[in-house]
Amino acid sequence: MAKEHILNKIVTMINLSTQYLGLDLRNPLIVGSSGLTDSVSKIKKLSDAGAGAVVLKSLFEEQIRMEAGTMLSYSDYPEANDYISNYSRDNSVKQYLALISEAKKTVDIPVIASINCLSSAEWLSFGTSIQDAGADAIELNVFIIPQQIHIEAGEFEHIYYNILEGIKKKLTIPVSLKIGQHFTNIPALVENLHARGAAGVVLFNRFYAPDIDIDTMSFTASSVFSNPDDIRNSLRWVGIVSALTENIDICSSTGVHDGKAMVKQILAGAKAVQVCSALYKNGTEHLSLMLEEMKNWMMKNNFNNLAEFRGRMNYKNIPDPAIFERAQFMGYYSNME
Repeated sequence: MAKEHILNKIVTMINLSTQYLGLDLRNPLIVGSSGLTDSVSKIKKLSDAGAGAVVLKSLFEEQIRMEAGTMLSYSDYPEANDYISNYSRDNSVKQYLALISEAKKTVDIPVIASINCLSSAEWLSFGTSIQDAGADAIELNVFIIPQQIHIEAGEFEHIYYNILEGIKKKLTIPVSLKIGQHFTNIPALVENLHARGAAGVVLFNRFYAPDIDIDTMSFTASSVFSNPDDIRNSLRWVGIVSALTENIDICSSTGVHDGKAMVKQILAGAKAVQVCSALYKNGTEHLSLMLEEMKNWMMKNNFNNLAEFRGRMNYKNIPDPAIFERAQFMGYYSNME
């Protein structure tokens, strides 16, 4: 019993606190934007279970436009169009601001707003309202399908820069971008985002992906949940980006399902990690299990805090950085019988 008491005391003394986007987090485990964070009661449960921060369910520019379009379809009066469009937009934003305000009154962990946007124009007027409602930061969730064949790749990247610059002009709270992995040069993109005021980036977003039902010959959605194997690609890029762009915070996302995955991402250089699918599959209480697993690993390896091992295995700190660069597996498979 005495030995068990000592071990529990050591685990308790381990410090999981970190800073992300300039915010003080009690641990690096952030619940990502989803239906898990769309109400104050859910956010309270996540906080009680140990979450270090929450990212609210996104306010979607597309959704606001669609809602306005649906309402307009029932209107026979062209002069009502502006009123209906503004009403739909303002009503959605009003509800979102109320969620921010009430969440901040209820929990003592950082509350990060999430905006899913296609342009900067729609959100310039909302940014200050979100800030005034008490949001600790804003995560911009941007995904633009580059389907125009006459536009060069670099022009699409400038859309991201323009959105960031437009919102940064209005805000004093930190802004991060949650991006996808389909860019020509991810480290350069991140460096350019930092130069334009981004305090952090989330690698990577998990976007809606279509599938085809061959029986009905109709489109369906593929699985929205990640699985543990999905960590491999984000782990590679967290390890590279954290080494090459040192002045911006990296948050990992997709494939983080247990405490071991958290350890891997922090070893690769992440300041924080986002979890979502694992909670849908295992429940809110899974947060405390993940944190306990990380603490036990740290105790086993004699680490007292995250800074002691963060980035220890990123691109610049390992003997063979080419490990992060390898894209071909022929050598690996040639050794298998």
